[in-house]
Amino acid sequence: MAALVAGLLVAAGGAARSEPPPIRIAPLALGGYDPVSYFLPAGPQAGSARLEAEWNGQVWRFAIEANRAAFRRYPGIYAPRLGGYDVAGILDHRLVGADPAVFAVIDERLYLFRDAQRRARVVADPALAGRAEAIWPTLGRLLDDPEETRRATGAR
Repeated sequence: MAALVAGLLVAAGGAARSEPPPIRIAPLALGGYDPVSYFLPAGPQAGSARLEAEWNGQVWRFAIEANRAAFRRYPGIYAPRLGGYDVAGILDHRLVGADPAVFAVIDERLYLFRDAQRRARVVADPALAGRAEAIWPTLGRLLDDPEETRRATGAR
């Protein structure tokens, strides 16, 4: 009996030493705002945890089912450009976090900004968004996370 107990302890100890596979947690995109709602007259709406979709390594929330369905069909149209980073920061060759409540739709694409002053700069000269798009592939490669880099640069 003692040998059986010792064998079980050794087996259990070996199992306890093996590490479980890492769990990748998908971040919540846009702070939970519905990406489709940015393009609608009422503007950004909070999404619901009951209406989620995962795309490009992130969880996206939606205010209504029709918005989730539209996003599933055309996610690249509704997702913010430049990885969701501040456009003015990209123009300065820096990755700067953006506030999902400070945005502009330029040429039917969603852009985010850190603050209203940065937004005003780009809205006054929409060509700046195009310049940021040209800079973005270089900056996107600098992200630490290979999965994030793939998303940011559009690589497959």
